[in-house]
This record gives sequence, structure tokens and C-alpha cells, in this order.
Amino acid sequence: MSESLALALQLITQADTQLLGIVSLSLRVSLTACVLGALLGLLAGAWLAVARFPGHGLLVWLVNTLLALPAVVVGLLVYLLLSRSGPLGSWGLLFTPTAMVFAQAILVLPLIAALSRRLVHDSLAQGGYQLRSLGAGALTAALLMLLHERLAVVTVLLTAFGRAIAEVGAVMIVGGNIAGVTRVMTTTIALETSKGDLPLALALGAVLLGVVGLINAAIALLPTREPAMSEAMA
Repeated sequence: MSESLALALQLITQADTQLLGIVSLSLRVSLTACVLGALLGLLAGAWLAVARFPGHGLLVWLVNTLLALPAVVVGLLVYLLLSRSGPLGSWGLLFTPTAMVFAQAILVLPLIAALSRRLVHDSLAQGGYQLRSLGAGALTAALLMLLHERLAVVTVLLTAFGRAIAEVGAVMIVGGNIAGVTRVMTTTIALETSKGDLPLALALGAVLLGVVGLINAAIALLPTREPAMSEAMA
């Protein structure tokens, strides 16, 4: 065990090429997925906070329920879409980083939408009436509240990134864990551990813990208070 730890530390300190490639791909996939998830999730959350229509409560319940959506289920659904017999099979995206981005974006989308909906709902209750009194439409007011609560939005996005980069099931299914192509930190840890090759697994585990730790530190260091609504509009 001590030998494996020493070799893992050596891989990190010497910036092993294979290690850096895996970490780089992991960061690119998860960051891209979170950007896509944020574009759709923030808009969906703002809309759900102000929309009123038959079945609205059911839709909110569905989004909240999808917070617990297992990653392997997302991977299975994306696999069915992108497989040769699937509706998007002609695109040839299965077992590529693009498929992994697609899967992780779907995974984080409900989280971003649900948390941003609650954020907008609470913010509007506290001061959104001022925007409405100035003639802003419902959706415009909701989007402005997201901008006003930007620190809280950053927390939501960091949380989504943490979930994306730490998941293994979806990317394993749609990426195939192909060396040099779709192998990310979590899938490599699972593979190398099963093979008994512990140094690389331990090194990647340490890097992954470091990334997650940095995310949590960033969340903890964010200011806990936004300017008052009246101050922001002054």
C-alpha cells in the first residue's frame, strides 16, 4: 500500500502525461456540460418560478423528483438515443466526449432548474414587486432576480459542476471508457482499481478530491449576503 501511495504521489508531482490527459478531459467534459445545463436550467428555473398554467405544480414536482435521477438511468437513456438503432444514431456520437457532455448536461439540468426556481421564487417574494411596478414582465423580472442573486447562482453552478465531475455511471455507459478518448477520472479509477493498478487510481482519486475540495472552498468563501434590492436598484 505504501508503495502504491508513493507511486501515486510521483505521478502527481511529475505531472504524468496520462494523468494530465485524463484530468484535462474530465474538466472539459464537466465544464461544457455545466455550461449547457446552466443555459437551459437557469431559464427553465426562472420560467417555472413565474409561470402559472394547468399542471404547473406537477411539472415542478417532476423537476424536483429528477434531482434524485440516478446517473446510470441518464446514461441508459442517452445510450438509447445515440445508439445505431436510436433516433440520433446517425450522428455517430456514441462513445465520444460529446456523448459524455450530453449525458452530464442532462444530469445537472434538473438540479440547476430546481434550485434556481426556488431562488427566483424567494427573491421575487422579497422584492420583485418593485420590478413589476416598473413595468417589467414576469419572466424579465425573474431573469433580473437571477442576475441580482448572482452569488447564489454561482453556488448553484458550482454544486452542479461538483455533481457532474464526480459521477461515473452515465459517462461509463455512453463514453465506453476508451483510453485516450473517453477515459475520465471517475471511470479510470473504477477500471484501474478493478485491474489492481492502484497508483494511477490513487493519483486520480487525490486529484478528484482536490477538485471537489476546491469547489466546496469556493462555495464557502462566497459572500453570504447580496446587496438589498433597494440598493441594487438605486
